[in-house]
Amino acid sequence: MDDQLHNSRFLKACRGEKPDCTPVWLMRQAGRYMPEYQAVRRKTSFLGLCKTPELAAQVTLDAQRILGVDAAILFADLLPILEPMGLRLTYEEGEGPRIHNPVRTPAAIDALREEDPRQSMPFVGGAIGIIRRELPPDIPLIGFAGAPFTLAAYAIEGGASRNYVPTKTLMFSDPGAFAALMQKFTRQVIAYLRAQIDWGVQAVQLFDSWVGCLSPADFRQHVLPHVKEIIAAVRGRVPVIYFGTGTATFLEAIMEAGPDVLGLDWHTPLYRGWEVGAKAVLGNLDPISLFAPRLAVLARMQQVLDEAGGRAGHIFNLGHGILPNTPVDNVKALVAHVHDRTRA
Repeated sequence: MDDQLHNSRFLKACRGEKPDCTPVWLMRQAGRYMPEYQAVRRKTSFLGLCKTPELAAQVTLDAQRILGVDAAILFADLLPILEPMGLRLTYEEGEGPRIHNPVRTPAAIDALREEDPRQSMPFVGGAIGIIRRELPPDIPLIGFAGAPFTLAAYAIEGGASRNYVPTKTLMFSDPGAFAALMQKFTRQVIAYLRAQIDWGVQAVQLFDSWVGCLSPADFRQHVLPHVKEIIAAVRGRVPVIYFGTGTATFLEAIMEAGPDVLGLDWHTPLYRGWEVGAKAVLGNLDPISLFAPRLAVLARMQQVLDEAGGRAGHIFNLGHGILPNTPVDNVKALVAHVHDRTRA
């Protein structure tokens, strides 16, 4: 890695250092709220966008340039990794992703294939290559993957869920089968993140969007060993961020997995990240704050900065992804004001 990337605001903060101002990037920063994204999306389906390197690169680069954020994040999705394993995935307009052959029996788990993402998902490598060539030399690129529990929940539920009845039923009634499923996803995620690093990302994030449905004891028993294995397999090559929603009650357990950066949702006070031993903390503005009038947005932003208290290792982000219809001008103002208010 060259000096400009190594000394970038974002990577300095990941190491627990204090850059010239607080770095900003935003989950789903290249998304449906941006007219530029909508123009690209009209050309193809959502999966088509994910699988066309030139288009995925374009929306990634547009977001970084338009917003002025300190890192780009690869435009992709958590679930295409499931297709090479044998799951039939579609994205229904207005409904989100659907798995048409959900995995709910030991036989279905055994039937899942394990593939090398370098061969099964070359479009991701193609997008990373384009993005890295086109990004400014001091702007890192973040890769990511779904964490095993979130992938398992999608695979079992077949789509979005309120109560995760099939997932938890399998976990409670046949913990051996559930562990086998988690281990398959763990191996796939390790291979996928290693491939992204080889292709040219400077950091990776594990998204555990649904893990907050678990109790602390269930997280420790059924999830923590797998997250720990993934982080151990890639840590040291690039910083690893772990982000889950609804994780306030098991932050200490998460830190046992060894992430370089702890991501927090808006339910969790920012200081808790440093309190449990994180050297870098990512978060945690409520995404709905961005719908408020500009002055209210900036007041909420200042609350986050006040809670960070000027500590080293704060990466400003949202407590989850940007929502559709978010006013783009509010997002731009947020980024600019974080930089201005924290500049040394």
